[in-house]
Amino acid sequence: MSITFSHPDASDLTEIMRIEQSGFTPDEAATRDSMAERIKLINDTFIIAKNEQGQIMGYVVGPAYHNRYLADDLFDQTVPNDPKDSYIAVLSLVVLPDFQGQHVASQLLSELDAVAKQQQRTGISLTCLENLIPFYERNGYVNEGVSDSTHADETWYNLVKVL
Repeated sequence: MSITFSHPDASDLTEIMRIEQSGFTPDEAATRDSMAERIKLINDTFIIAKNEQGQIMGYVVGPAYHNRYLADDLFDQTVPNDPKDSYIAVLSLVVLPDFQGQHVASQLLSELDAVAKQQQRTGISLTCLENLIPFYERNGYVNEGVSDSTHADETWYNLVKVL
């Protein structure tokens, strides 16, 4: 399977929202307005994966951030990426169920690594649920314990990859 990586534009919003809703509960998922804002304001750290037919299979998105760990306010407001910020904070990594198990998510993380290195970031940070920790550890992230996040009333874990 051939995968093309690129940055989304406004015409991709409906498909991105379908993917977001396939991967997160309604309480966890971003709103359409939030996602549109991310496409507009942090496009350089928003990467989509398309198959040979041009279908979006998944994406990864997150703003540049000054702290090692995510804060819940990142899910609610988006500001343009600051070149001085040390980290990229992943807000969403989602792959459609039909394409899971084909290393699409790992390849998206690799693409984000390349962007972070090109932007001279210190690392990439994210929060995830406990069941996803082994996936991120296989991709070079280190579990640094329970997060302060209360997003969607879930228990989240801080994972960080130093570049």
